[in-house]
Amino acid sequence: MTKKIQCLISAGPTREWIDPVRFISNPSSGKMGYALAEEAVARGFEVDLVSGPVSLTPPPGVRLHRVVTADEMEKTMKELLDRAHLVIMTAAVCDHRPKKQWSEKLSKEDFPKNLEWVKNNDIVRGLSAARKNGQKIIGFAAETTDAMAHAAEKLATKGLDWIALNDVSQKGIGFASDFNDVTLLSSAGETIALGRETKKKTAQKILDRVWP
Repeated sequence: MTKKIQCLISAGPTREWIDPVRFISNPSSGKMGYALAEEAVARGFEVDLVSGPVSLTPPPGVRLHRVVTADEMEKTMKELLDRAHLVIMTAAVCDHRPKKQWSEKLSKEDFPKNLEWVKNNDIVRGLSAARKNGQKIIGFAAETTDAMAHAAEKLATKGLDWIALNDVSQKGIGFASDFNDVTLLSSAGETIALGRETKKKTAQKILDRVWP
């Protein structure tokens, strides 16, 4: 019996709390990660989907792990890394969190004029550093300026096999949209434009390339 490919995918945003009713986050809907999870299941992979807070129904057949903060996502991804053959980090993780989180709601009058920030760990960089032989790790880069250069830098500095570049300055694609326009860059020097497609079709094209 052929052993199933174990696929670990992150999706959606993280939330970093200021007080019980306020947080910072980003517009990630999770649609790209969920589309990849659905396609991976359709190909016979066993899929762990680590999802930030989104309003999507998880694809049938995935093992869903719900998280909220970057710390929670990092912990869960690390716990699941050992059994994964393929890791795809589509989540839009907040780079920073407030240094202090208040346990009670702050009034308008008490809300601080300035907040101190702590940098969150770079999750995909940490996964790449901890990988075992044969594990393949794919990252995503949402960029608005000098997109190709920034994606290439992240590919190299994070030690990834592939990075999927989204130029989110383009209207009608990326965050919250059902469409995407992804360019794949590989550690072997390949640059592959997948073109404007639905996220479902983009997921198919990505998996065709990174795990043929």
